Amino acid sequence: MFTRTESFREFIRLYPIVTLIVAIQIIAFLFSTDLLSNEWLLVKFAGVNLFIWEGEYWRLLTPLFLHANFSHLLFNCFSLILFGPALETMIGKTKFLLVFIIAGITANVATLFLEPLTYTHVGSSGAIFGIFGFYISIILFRKGWMTKPNSQLILSLAVISLVMTFIQPNVNIVAHLFGFLAGFIIGLLSFSGKKTTF
Repeated sequence: MFTRTESFREFIRLYPIVTLIVAIQIIAFLFSTDLLSNEWLLVKFAGVNLFIWEGEYWRLLTPLFLHANFSHLLFNCFSLILFGPALETMIGKTKFLLVFIIAGITANVATLFLEPLTYTHVGSSGAIFGIFGFYISIILFRKGWMTKPNSQLILSLAVISLVMTFIQPNVNIVAHLFGFLAGFIIGLLSFSGKKTTF
């Protein structure tokens, strides 16, 4: 379930949404770093609470595809490549994209209301925590959808990730928690996807 054995072409064919998100994030990173001496993407599209309150509402979405540095990008892309494909297969491409976007925007809206005006943020971790939240809803309320070993793995990783949220520096705690909650609630409300046991 969480072991990637596909070739590059197979991965793209089987998991187009995960592939698209990762591709956008990598391209955006390349165009927003010193490598190209161009940081206009971060200036124009990073989540800045003050600018959002002033009407730049696209900043609730665009931070999901931007990252502060290479390690930030690498960790989020790795998490998405590891945990996204199984969920995309389980619930379908459209619903998976909606989970990612809605959880991410929810995380950023919560950040808008609960963090100061000067708060600035980028990254897709809120959306990725939404994926974790959706998995937890499956484990608790759709027990036949995942094998016990995979369920235990997800539970363990979700707990560790939530704990690390409060330990690691420079983490948007609000985004992690509300992204997770959004994914969990979406999972509770949307179990019409095809049943595929993993």
